[in-house]
Amino acid sequence: MKTAFLFPGQGSQKPGLLHDLPETPAVQKVLTTISQLLDEDVFCFHTAEALRSTKAVQLSLLIAGIATFKAFEEEGVKPDFVAGHSVGAFGAAVASGVIDMEDAVELVELRGELMENAYPEGYGMGVVLGLDEYDLQSIINQNNDEQYPVYLANKNSPDQITISGALSSINNVLKGAEQKGARCTSLLNVSVPSHCSLLDSVAEELSNALNKISFHKPLIPYVSNQSARLLYGPEDIRRDLAESVAHSVKWHDASSILYEKGARLFIEMPPGNVLARLATKAFPGARVMSIADNGFADCLFMVEKEMQNG
Repeated sequence: MKTAFLFPGQGSQKPGLLHDLPETPAVQKVLTTISQLLDEDVFCFHTAEALRSTKAVQLSLLIAGIATFKAFEEEGVKPDFVAGHSVGAFGAAVASGVIDMEDAVELVELRGELMENAYPEGYGMGVVLGLDEYDLQSIINQNNDEQYPVYLANKNSPDQITISGALSSINNVLKGAEQKGARCTSLLNVSVPSHCSLLDSVAEELSNALNKISFHKPLIPYVSNQSARLLYGPEDIRRDLAESVAHSVKWHDASSILYEKGARLFIEMPPGNVLARLATKAFPGARVMSIADNGFADCLFMVEKEMQNG
């Protein structure tokens, strides 16, 4: 039985999230190192006020994911696979050994700045539960226009799909989805139109920055959330990290690849449990945990047990 670590993306943040990390030397070292790198205390990024900023949100999520992975590593534990949703892909890339932590911090800081500067207001994301991709796309087509665009963004499960674009059009799509029979619709706590062509310019600038840093062959298999494939080549992962900000996240397909490759223990890094809930629904035969719900000690125990069972 194999283990997969899942790194969550934007929307899972909450005020004070860094205070909930495991209290270990490895975690403290990560927090200290990143504070020095940014020349700012990392705890400044997870306040309710700070989390209004896309940059602060993405840095907080990256820090939480890397620090928790290092806590597992400190105990001699590592997963068989890693995968990250949206910005979580950068935490997964660090865990896999593809990029250094210091480079990831600088890249995510830039990523957040580029995203919030591109669309400072009037844009965001929404989520629809209970409609399939075909029905939702037809509603999007009816409400999309050049001035107020809206796009299908992330396929988190067959009937949980996010949309991205101008808030006015998003709200119209959500209303249309409700009329079509969706069981739940809502705006997400995301202030930028992620994972659609509106961020093509961001992807291009991010690509330029990624081309300036060193990439390594992954030590732990890395699953792309854009192509839903295992990526083994450093250049493939470099391209994946750059382009994914402007492309749909195929999370259901990506996590299905993990299951097909033998993952039966899924553990979500902090601060959220959304990816864990999706895995629980998608893979009834798997054991699914999150640091947020189960705690670090219990998750560590389960990974160690699986490693012993081989």
